[in-house]
Amino acid sequence: MIFGKLLPREGNFFELFNQHATHIVTAAHAFRNLVKNYADPVLREKYNQDVDAAESAADSITREVNRLLHTTFITPIDREQIFSLINTMDDVADLMQDAAETMALYDVRNMTAEIERLTDLCVKSVERLKDAVGLLHDIGDASTAQAALKTCEEIDQLESDADRVMRAAMSKLFREEPDVREVIKLKAIYELLETVTDKCEDVAKLIEGVILENS
Repeated sequence: MIFGKLLPREGNFFELFNQHATHIVTAAHAFRNLVKNYADPVLREKYNQDVDAAESAADSITREVNRLLHTTFITPIDREQIFSLINTMDDVADLMQDAAETMALYDVRNMTAEIERLTDLCVKSVERLKDAVGLLHDIGDASTAQAALKTCEEIDQLESDADRVMRAAMSKLFREEPDVREVIKLKAIYELLETVTDKCEDVAKLIEGVILENS
């Protein structure tokens, strides 16, 4: 009994998930501001830095969660679920940073309507992801579990919307853009942004699994 009392219990995993999701949303909003203000070099640099800062903060949370997994005896949900969830969430933050860096590295000159549309879908996806993550602490409650599952369905729909936008964007790009270099640049950006929504869907599937096993 004494040994059991001395062992670390549970840890603050749900709060760390919430903090990480908040950083992802911050990164997505900064990226949207980057796209909206892309013509202004000063603002472009500012919002690039904001994306980097949010991604770095998310990385810190990921490291803390992984550290806690090694020091906590009893966890609120399965260890593998915690590991998969936080690392897949971190992939979302990484992809937002990758998209911002790629635009700078490839010297993308102008934003397209398709980039703006995909960016909006990314922002909506990560906002819904944050909502779903925020419900995890109370999935033992049937109504909360149902609300989380509904939010996950909305994330899945947003991914489908992004997939359709990307297919149309690719078709237009290859039909109308005469500069091969621009085709390569924009194709990379479109794919990265669509992958953000893919990763949000992956997080949603993990959340669904947690709910089905624990509610």
